[in-house]
Amino acid sequence: MLFYRAALDLSPATGAFVAELIAGHRDRIGPRWRALNPGRQALLVLVHLRCNETFARLAAAFGVGLATAHRYVTEVIALLAERAPDLREAMRIAAHKAYVILDGTLAPIDRLSGAGDRLYYSGKHHRHGVNIQFLTDPHGRLIWASPVLPGSTHDLTAARVHGIIDALTSRAIACYADKGYVGAGGAIATPHKRRKRHRLGKRKKLFNRHHAQVRALGEQGAATLKAWRILRKARCSPSRLTAIVQAILTLHHHAH
Repeated sequence: MLFYRAALDLSPATGAFVAELIAGHRDRIGPRWRALNPGRQALLVLVHLRCNETFARLAAAFGVGLATAHRYVTEVIALLAERAPDLREAMRIAAHKAYVILDGTLAPIDRLSGAGDRLYYSGKHHRHGVNIQFLTDPHGRLIWASPVLPGSTHDLTAARVHGIIDALTSRAIACYADKGYVGAGGAIATPHKRRKRHRLGKRKKLFNRHHAQVRALGEQGAATLKAWRILRKARCSPSRLTAIVQAILTLHHHAH
């Protein structure tokens, strides 16, 4: 087997943050022999999330067993996920912004066997995946990301399931969203849709143009999530992806 060195496009502070979480967790659960120290375990997990390395390749690169690599990753993802801001905390952040941008993205997954396969197929994207809703500030910086839902879930339905619309409306937080959220009502501003055999007036076209310019920055939220390559094509069970998204959200907030 050949080996090579590679750099990870994350700051040393991010590695130190994860290592401190691991060290604190080990202190709480008591002494126990570990194959890797907290710093090396942190690096293993970050490589998995950032580069989407398989457990087999992680095990070979870090000199541990396959089961150990899996256990180390699962352990740290849980530690990070429990520190992610929930929707209530996100609303406190959003309340200090001029407005927020709501959007959704599909995180691709492998096809599933059985009846669940169709549920995770997105007709819009023509692929299997999970639906992730997210909020950004006016500059496109990620504020919050939701638990995942099957890829067939419509964005408006997902926003309602997560309580995003009610949360924004109850706090009178202005929000921009695309045509997928038409009919949301409340604080959600969406572009005008052209009815069949009807043209939009100049005022509505001007509104749509301005709306699109503002909303375009929100797409950076999806780019922030997909910078972690595990969300570009996850090989794991969809049931694990909520914790992974929340772990990434924690790492993002720490870095910023």
